[in-house]
Amino acid sequence: MIPIGEIFFVDDEEEILLACRQTFELEGYSITTFSSAEKILPLLHEDWMGTVITDVKMPGMSGLQLLNEIKKISADIPVVILTGHGDVPMAIEAMQSGAYDFLEKPAPPEYLLDVARRSLETRRLGLENRSLKHRLETDSDIETRIIGISDEVQEMRRILLSLAVIDVDVLLIGETGAGKELAANCLHDLGHRHTGRFIPLNCGAIPANLVESELFGHEKGAFTSASRRRIGKIEQAQGGTLFLDEIESMPLDIQVKLLRTVQERVIERVGGNLTIPVDFRIIAASKVDLREAVRKGTFREDLFYRLNVARITIPPLRRRKKDIMLILQYFISQTAKQFQKKEVRIDAATRDRLEHYFWPGNVRELRNVAQQLVLGLELDLADPSAHSIDQVHFDLGFDHLVQEYEKKIIKEALARNGGKIERTAKMLGIPRKRLYLRMQKFNLKK
Repeated sequence: MIPIGEIFFVDDEEEILLACRQTFELEGYSITTFSSAEKILPLLHEDWMGTVITDVKMPGMSGLQLLNEIKKISADIPVVILTGHGDVPMAIEAMQSGAYDFLEKPAPPEYLLDVARRSLETRRLGLENRSLKHRLETDSDIETRIIGISDEVQEMRRILLSLAVIDVDVLLIGETGAGKELAANCLHDLGHRHTGRFIPLNCGAIPANLVESELFGHEKGAFTSASRRRIGKIEQAQGGTLFLDEIESMPLDIQVKLLRTVQERVIERVGGNLTIPVDFRIIAASKVDLREAVRKGTFREDLFYRLNVARITIPPLRRRKKDIMLILQYFISQTAKQFQKKEVRIDAATRDRLEHYFWPGNVRELRNVAQQLVLGLELDLADPSAHSIDQVHFDLGFDHLVQEYEKKIIKEALARNGGKIERTAKMLGIPRKRLYLRMQKFNLKK
């Protein structure tokens, strides 16, 4: 499993930057490369979730000077030093100054990946420990917002609490109606920016010719109907959070402008030439796999890697069977109060039907069912034969389908063998170590 976080890689040799960027991106890491040390300092802050890998000898600021400057920003940001042959005394000096680790150039890719993985995990644990008090104070709050007892929802709550107090941009992936905006609201309300505004924008609901003005605002006279200055959604989110839903629908030319804002935290209104600094957090959401959108050319690769620093997958309702009746009862209580009706009881036949339903509309569809039950209406459920797992999951990509199928096979094999690892591995025809790794990847227990 790739740790959450971003890698900043600094070296003055273009060939090394290119090779390392390819190495990390092929393994799924979010990496940004820099040709000089001075460029990264404005991008770092106390809550930054990432690690820095830097060469020592460079024109201008050296790697050791960069290390000292980073430690002034936050003593806990991991810095990995790359040294040339024979520079061991310099490496020792770096470790004494607080470097996380050092590698001798040219560093083998597997060593580079390993030290990056370990340093990101160290950073994550450090930020989680620092925010422990905040998390304990807000645990009960998030449980009343995101209802459920399934392993999937408990893990999602844990990740949301961890990321809420870290000022990092977040990418939410999930099907329609799965609860992406609810998750975004939790990240905002339980984080440091809760005193600022939460500004939502559905990119798919705005005509393409109006998206730029909605995001960045415009000056008076910028176009025919611009009779006065308009403040865009990004400026409205100053000090708070901007939630971009269905970001996969954003036109490519607007993606270019958004990329600059994500990188530099500045905007220019349409029709204006004034550069305006902005301080906000971006939470982007998509119902499709953005990697697939990048491959198709409908989403910019550079913007994807900028947004994909911290990624949360919102599980569909069909993978949360234990939560269905719990959430339904919550919606029934809400609906009964809203319409001043009596709460209804769910008979065994209806319960069985709902628990085995596929829920293509997810939690949003479940809310509709609760309203139908309270109002005494006939349940309007989609025809199960019209929905296969392939059709409903298709938007999440081929890799997701393969992983879901692999997880199902391993889970069934474990059940058939009573959780015995050796017998399960033998049945599947794979080594025990490989089975353990797959179980860890899919969060499966014996």
